[in-house]
Amino acid sequence: MKSAVHAGLILALLLVAPLLAHGAPPWDLVTLSQPPKVYEAPTQETGVRALYFESVPWKGKPTRVFAYYGAPVGKKLPAMVLIHGGGGTAFAEWVRIWNKRGYAVIAMDTCGAVPDKAPEGKPWAPAKQHHEFGGPAGWGGFDQIDEPVTDQWSYHAVAAAVLAHSLILSFPEVDPKRTGVTGISWGGYLTDIVSGVDPRFRFAAPVYGCGFLGEDSAWLKNFAQLGTERAQKWLSLWDPSVYLPNAKAPMLWVSGTNDFAYPFPSLQKSYRLPKGARTLAIRVRMRHSHPDGAAPEEIRVFADAILRKDVPLPRITRNTGDIVEYKSKRPVIKAELNYTKDDGRWQERKWETIPARLDTKSRRVAADIPEGVKAWYINLFDDSDRVVSSEHHTQ
Repeated sequence: MKSAVHAGLILALLLVAPLLAHGAPPWDLVTLSQPPKVYEAPTQETGVRALYFESVPWKGKPTRVFAYYGAPVGKKLPAMVLIHGGGGTAFAEWVRIWNKRGYAVIAMDTCGAVPDKAPEGKPWAPAKQHHEFGGPAGWGGFDQIDEPVTDQWSYHAVAAAVLAHSLILSFPEVDPKRTGVTGISWGGYLTDIVSGVDPRFRFAAPVYGCGFLGEDSAWLKNFAQLGTERAQKWLSLWDPSVYLPNAKAPMLWVSGTNDFAYPFPSLQKSYRLPKGARTLAIRVRMRHSHPDGAAPEEIRVFADAILRKDVPLPRITRNTGDIVEYKSKRPVIKAELNYTKDDGRWQERKWETIPARLDTKSRRVAADIPEGVKAWYINLFDDSDRVVSSEHHTQ
């Protein structure tokens, strides 16, 4: 049985390579589809297993990736791969959160580091240090662009995520047909790429992260410092927009209106690229952090709907700008229009919120767009305050 499943995984990974619009990906997906060798690691964190797994070479030397793994008691569990963002590492707390939801979980470090036990009361702030088998430090790897492709951070970080997936798929308690991935900030960026590279995931939920970083993002100064030719090289290799067109699994995009790193227009261009179904959960001025990125209940509900066939989030079926129609198995109890009259940098625009007219019988929402509005969108809330969003419009 295992050999048949493994053969199917290899076939799926072989098929994705020629689909990439910009040529084959730099990763050896056949090799990465096989479970890596594991080494146990000590930890003071409770309820989780600490380990290292072998990853791709860096500068000709072998590397290992640190990870936490945890699973509730059970068989054929759904599973999650969790990808941290900038300033972060593998978070034991994040693993425990998903374990309590009934999921097997692996969270790995993507920057060659190993975390200490998180301080009491600060589960999202463990100290960390680069270990002797660590690969390149993050994040973005802009200063590595002249290195061989296989020595750059994005290459190693994506490889770590795919290998973590291969590892968790090999565990007997995990159902190999029910896995998802979510990541925060740079982890959302990596989730975007992984969604177009590893077809074994049943869904992806990037938080904040998106593509088109060269057009508008927190790293425009980095690209300016690289110069046109080297910036284009980075973007052609590592921008999520290269890989998102090949993503076929459903995706949940979670972000805020004023995200400092990944602005609204780039987010919209990104979520329009994948071939699979998309759901948006955009809150006004959502804060940007690891705990805030892990908190949205929409991610759990989205995962449960796909991996457990539970009740899904409401689905927007029509959006004309001032009218939204939807389908939902959950009661939708509130609708709002979010809008800004400001021009200029998206990160600095003031957003305002007013009620929209909700007709639950016809499952239709109507909004009166105020004069002078530059951008707007509609949010629907179910009876547990979980949100789904329309695409934003501009004028």
